[in-house]
Amino acid sequence: MPTFTLTRTVPLPLDEAWRRITEWPRHSIAVPLTRVGVLTPGPTRVGTRFTARSGLGPLTMDDPMEVTVWRPPADGEGGLCRLEKRGRVILGWAEIEVRPGPGGRSRVVWREELRVRFLPRAFDGVVRRTARIVFGRGVNRLLRRA
Repeated sequence: MPTFTLTRTVPLPLDEAWRRITEWPRHSIAVPLTRVGVLTPGPTRVGTRFTARSGLGPLTMDDPMEVTVWRPPADGEGGLCRLEKRGRVILGWAEIEVRPGPGGRSRVVWREELRVRFLPRAFDGVVRRTARIVFGRGVNRLLRRA
């Protein structure tokens, strides 16, 4: 399964970086042709479920996820969120960590294992490179926009 890690250091306090990166409906503005719908009532906690629907017209794919770890930043300590992908096609997990960075900034680390069912492992490199580009741009957008 391809895995990748993205790291960004941003001039934001921990709580704001956490809010921007874990406010699930905002991911719709960050990833082109994707809409995110939260399926459980807020606030986010362990057990929160949401679906990212990507595609155009009849060519869409759902990526249902569930929050399995939810530890927001507190008392100057970083936060951690783990998502398990529960789909028929997209499988794996994602971990989003927000921790103190240099000079009062925040460091955001996004780790993900991404597998596309029925896609041979020979495509792992392509999946990894594509995911790094798409998710990297998305993370940048999320952290730039209030």
